[in-house]
Amino acid sequence: MVAFGGWEMPVEYSSITEEHLAVRTRAGLFDVSHMGEIEIAGSDALTGVQRISCNDAARLRVGQAHYSALTTPEGTFVDDILVYRLAEQHFLLVVNASNIDKDYAWIRTQLQGFGDVAVVNNSARYALLALQGPAAVPILQPLTGVDVTSIKYYWFASGEVANVRVTISRTGYTGEDGFELFAPPHAADRLWTTLLEAGGGAGLLPAGLGARDTLRLEAALRLFGNDMDETTTILEAGLGWIVGWHKEDFIGREVLLQQKQAGTVRTLVGFEMIDRGIARHGYAVSRAGQPIGHVTSGTQTPFLKKAIGMAYVPPDCARPGTEFDVDLRGRPGRARVVAMPFYKRSRS
Repeated sequence: MVAFGGWEMPVEYSSITEEHLAVRTRAGLFDVSHMGEIEIAGSDALTGVQRISCNDAARLRVGQAHYSALTTPEGTFVDDILVYRLAEQHFLLVVNASNIDKDYAWIRTQLQGFGDVAVVNNSARYALLALQGPAAVPILQPLTGVDVTSIKYYWFASGEVANVRVTISRTGYTGEDGFELFAPPHAADRLWTTLLEAGGGAGLLPAGLGARDTLRLEAALRLFGNDMDETTTILEAGLGWIVGWHKEDFIGREVLLQQKQAGTVRTLVGFEMIDRGIARHGYAVSRAGQPIGHVTSGTQTPFLKKAIGMAYVPPDCARPGTEFDVDLRGRPGRARVVAMPFYKRSRS
């Protein structure tokens, strides 16, 4: 157990490797109730969400979600978020645990006097469980009257699971198919236990922070505080696809448009180690003896069985096949740029 974002969180229940492989081949269950939930409602709610976040929320239909970011005037991250459209003028923003208070204060400040917009931190009203892996559907379906197979990726539905009223969202942060279940906190333990019992025959395992990190890295999913923060722009992080370029205005739009036209001075790349060794967060990256950047995330992956990572480097070092050195605690280790994601699940 470790302190994480104001919570005590499990690093592992059995082992990181066992939990990682369970999610890739069967299923894993994560308690992610530490995530924050901020609701925005009112007749001007859509306009407000469009202002503070970079993706185009006007394209969302009721019952749909998308990945986005709260942006600064410099085009950098306040946080990366999920935006759910609960109703025409009612949105739910899922934010990172360590950023809940910061995000809430930022949103309220930006929307102060903006119109008919109410911003409420409802994090205490939600527990959040994530059932992830190829066996997620057969485990979940017998517990609910909702046809979970009909829920599209990044859409959600309301109903009961094991007699608990929940929102079932086909989302996750592992690179696998699966669901995130928003539930009342008082029923979370019962829901957790029921899911584990229902999935026992399918090989479902409870999973902790360790496997969550190795899984998201294999899928090249960025982690706030490692791969992006208030100093990195959306484009530097390789997330230009979450920008609504046709929106009339949002915070940081002009800077991002300029970067799109002129290019960035650094970019996030994926790499795998050629030499033995594991590149870790913060390790220096060099080429021809000259420093060019730093590792943001790195690990030895249980499924791919490779030492992989992500790093910020100049654009001319970003082409797949480019080699550079990682300072492995005083010893140089060769690495090679590769295309991301490192792992992509089969859709068959």
